[in-house]
Amino acid sequence: MSSEAPAIRARALSKQYRLGARAPYKTLRDSLARALTSIVAGRRTTNTEPEDNFWALKDVSFDVPAGEIVGLIGRNGAGKSTLLKILSRITEPSSGYAEIRGRLGSLLEVGTGFHPELSGRENVFLNGSLIGMRRSEIRRRFDEIAAFAEVERFLDMPVKHYSSGMYMRLAFAVAAHLDTEILLVDEVLAVGDAAFQRRCLGKMGDVARQGRTVVLVSHNMDAIRRLCARTLWLRDGAVARDGDTSQVVAGYLLAGVADANSLRFDPPRALGSDIAIRICRLELTRATAGEGVFSRTDALRLTIEWESLAPLYKPRIGFVLQTAGGTDVLTGLDATAWTVETLAPGRRISSCILPGGLLNEGEYVIDLGADSPKAPDGTAHSFTPSRTGPLLRFEVHDDRTVKGKYYGEEGFRDARWPGVLLLDLDWSQRAPSDEQTPTAIGATWNG
Repeated sequence: MSSEAPAIRARALSKQYRLGARAPYKTLRDSLARALTSIVAGRRTTNTEPEDNFWALKDVSFDVPAGEIVGLIGRNGAGKSTLLKILSRITEPSSGYAEIRGRLGSLLEVGTGFHPELSGRENVFLNGSLIGMRRSEIRRRFDEIAAFAEVERFLDMPVKHYSSGMYMRLAFAVAAHLDTEILLVDEVLAVGDAAFQRRCLGKMGDVARQGRTVVLVSHNMDAIRRLCARTLWLRDGAVARDGDTSQVVAGYLLAGVADANSLRFDPPRALGSDIAIRICRLELTRATAGEGVFSRTDALRLTIEWESLAPLYKPRIGFVLQTAGGTDVLTGLDATAWTVETLAPGRRISSCILPGGLLNEGEYVIDLGADSPKAPDGTAHSFTPSRTGPLLRFEVHDDRTVKGKYYGEEGFRDARWPGVLLLDLDWSQRAPSDEQTPTAIGATWNG
């Protein structure tokens, strides 16, 4: 770490919130009457309103050197957004302090700092001025911002008329292109279509290579692993781990994940999106009879028992299979309900077979999610499995059946081949002289 002062320094940051109902408004007459009643009754006036104090952050300390891009991960409610709000000077800590050295820009949610009545053009200049940029600096980057956001035709339209996608693109473009020395980004890479998410990832990579300091909050572990060499994991408002991204992400994904092959949820567990589906049971077994560890040639049966709480328009239940390091391996969705327009409430069991001879040896986790397309009434639900956190962990062991893999010599016997997949491929070999000359089809080319 550099000997110079860090761009961000946090020491014992804590933030406490008071939960519960707010005391009703009382007039002076009510207060005097209550005080007199207490005196006559011979007891002291006390506050009978219930108090429930909640620590969103507790003793969080870390440094971020200038030019470093740091990931910030954790479950919903872990304190990530609260920490960014404190660093952005939106809210004050209950105790501790944070020092910021450099001009700071933040994108904490879609359209932060935008005024709905102003045009896109005016909001770009407003947002830049709020972080201390001169008008000449904003003008110099303006065309680049508009091109990235792909809203050139609508720059003079009030942003309240923008679609959510246009709003998102312009907000991210402003935050990423203005010349801030420190950038705080909260979950923007999970918004928008796939093409825009890829452009966001590319732009974040460019920002990192420019030597700017970045703190990136995301539930997308692939993005965190690609962009961040170092990651902080927040759990219940405290730093659970701070270090190498691959190790921190692996610990985060496996934390609290059951090793059992069967899970039952009582009461049924809600999913990450607001869709009215609950998970009752999740089970992973061999597709055929047998006990013991899973080998790479075993076909596995995944069973999901779930319930719909209300009539749903063409819902799909599904899963995401990931490595312990957070790499997405495959996604499976049960679209059986698409055969009907609306699925009635009730319990159902979805199951599928994961073919054998596919996965390499190693640790894997399974997460669940559900979605539904846009209904005639305009409602829709996106597939957001990472919001719930992985539910099930299992291991695949190499059964030493791959043709061509060497198992005999000590030192090679326990070596793990790289990659997520380990396929038993059919190979053939021949001498160059056995190569047949392709037969010309149609006209002959004479050079």
